[in-house]
Amino acid sequence: MSLGTLYIICRWLHFAAVMLFTGSAFYSALLSPKRFKPWLSARLHRLLLVTCWLALLSALLLLTAQTGLMSGDWHNISDAETWQAVLDTGFGSAWRWQIALPLVACCAFLLRGETRQRLLLLLGLAQLAGLAFVGHAAMLDGWPGALQRVSQSLHLIGASFWVGGLLPLLMLMAEAKQSLHRSDAIRAMMRFSRYGHLAVAVVILSGLLNSVLILGWPLTGFALYSKLLLAKIVLVGLMATIALVNRYWWVPRFSQVGSGAQQKFVYMTWLELAIAVLVLLLVSIFATMAPG
Repeated sequence: MSLGTLYIICRWLHFAAVMLFTGSAFYSALLSPKRFKPWLSARLHRLLLVTCWLALLSALLLLTAQTGLMSGDWHNISDAETWQAVLDTGFGSAWRWQIALPLVACCAFLLRGETRQRLLLLLGLAQLAGLAFVGHAAMLDGWPGALQRVSQSLHLIGASFWVGGLLPLLMLMAEAKQSLHRSDAIRAMMRFSRYGHLAVAVVILSGLLNSVLILGWPLTGFALYSKLLLAKIVLVGLMATIALVNRYWWVPRFSQVGSGAQQKFVYMTWLELAIAVLVLLLVSIFATMAPG
């Protein structure tokens, strides 16, 4: 496997892990009714723990791949001076936080109750904000650069709420069939749906702003970067369409006997999640390319 391929895979894993971690933390810290939080926190514990460790491991592997790429030789990853040179770059300085923050998050699992859940959410949000200081989001200086990084932070946070919340949503759909937690599970899902509208709007608007800041206006270009970016926009639009169909077509039909609305909602949500995985892969690929 080449260093370039390893970098793409690690970037995809890191973004996926951080987004799923933060999306799950939104549920356990904010979206869940108070009496439901202990149960849901326990239910999401393994998912949060696995994604936390995956975020840490992928951050380390990505830094290793970046060290090899910057030095031009895979063998240089064993050289301490090369590592120090990479860590002294803008990428290295920003990426230290992508290692430190998930490490702190892993230690936060030693805590208990709402304090742990809120701290996990804050650490997840901090990781997402930190990702705005690497890659194309850090290519501008001055006020355009500040605007670009704020926009990218909002883009990632909105995407994490939306996409990172889909797997917990599917878990709650199964729990809503049980009478014991039915009402609380439904309340948590409705809160996700309510604020999900805002998250989708933030993702779309900030994504368009990011594209303009990177490529300029009007958006033109026929390079592979632009083509992959267009593919991403189309896929995100498809995801938004699926979300709207789920919310305004299938959800109102949940109570209709024999409609199969709940099962179709689940199928559509899995499709939405699969498209999100593809979007993250596309982003990880064109993030290694020069804009154009």
